[in-house]
Amino acid sequence: MTFKAYWVEEQDGSYRGCVVERTLDDLPDGDVLIEVRYSSLNYKDALSASGNRGVTRRYPHTPGIDAAGVVLAGSGPDFAPGDAVVVIGFDLGMNTPGGFGQRIRVPAGWVVALPAGLSLRESMRLGTAGFTAALAVHKLEAHGMAPGLGPVLVTGATGGVGSVAVKLLAQLGYEVAAVSGKAERHDWLRGLGAAQVLTREQAREGADKPLLREAYAGAIDAVGGEILFNAVKSLKYGCSLAACGLVDSPAIPATVLPFLLRHVNLLGIDSVQLPLEQKREIWEKLAGPWKMDLAALEEALTLDALPEAIERILAGRMVGRGLVVLD
Repeated sequence: MTFKAYWVEEQDGSYRGCVVERTLDDLPDGDVLIEVRYSSLNYKDALSASGNRGVTRRYPHTPGIDAAGVVLAGSGPDFAPGDAVVVIGFDLGMNTPGGFGQRIRVPAGWVVALPAGLSLRESMRLGTAGFTAALAVHKLEAHGMAPGLGPVLVTGATGGVGSVAVKLLAQLGYEVAAVSGKAERHDWLRGLGAAQVLTREQAREGADKPLLREAYAGAIDAVGGEILFNAVKSLKYGCSLAACGLVDSPAIPATVLPFLLRHVNLLGIDSVQLPLEQKREIWEKLAGPWKMDLAALEEALTLDALPEAIERILAGRMVGRGLVVLD
């Protein structure tokens, strides 16, 4: 059996992707063979597709850290042919052939049954980015964040994580302050539920100061750098920031003063190695009380359209969620 896959090869130090035919024999050993119907395009996928060795060590390679589809074959009692499933994180699309191929074969410990209330397409409108946004909200609420305590800041708000975070927080009753460098998208963010939109320049103001005015009852940061620590310096006493991205910088120009004087928390968010039971918990929330209509965020992509979309997401020009359609 052959199937289509987006195949990234190294040629003279540069990396080129194209659609090729692969066979099941090309896939690694694993417990579950899945027909992939949908994937999504994340920043990490773009890094893998452009030769970032911190993400993918060996080429040629098929990226795609997300996959939703139907089980074709599986060993063990947990999955049967025809079951609808979702796979995100672990090593999928990093060094294991990923969701930009119509077939994947993975360990059973990576696979979550699609929860009732979500379609396969809806699950990949979320993908790792949307899941990460929900995980950040979940962790912030576990540390005391609640509606009515004050505005919640979301940086990188037009990206995959940020746009879903704005939508989810607004739906849950939070007052959202969104940060975006795309002036033409400020009204779009208000349409998602943002009560206030700040420019990147506004979010960087006061980077040279040890503390800023207490303004936010929580924050979700997808960019890193000065903007992240300015948000930490702007948290209200005892509140928290969830850090889940580094598109601006992995470095933080930090001091200990906000932690010592404001009793604030900097929380790390990882959806890759998160234990499967915790992944199931978040997926159940997204299929139930946290379900959102994300159709307005979707940009449908074919495998052939990936090179151009990858260039856009690396350049910070992708808005919303890139949904990769494979069937």
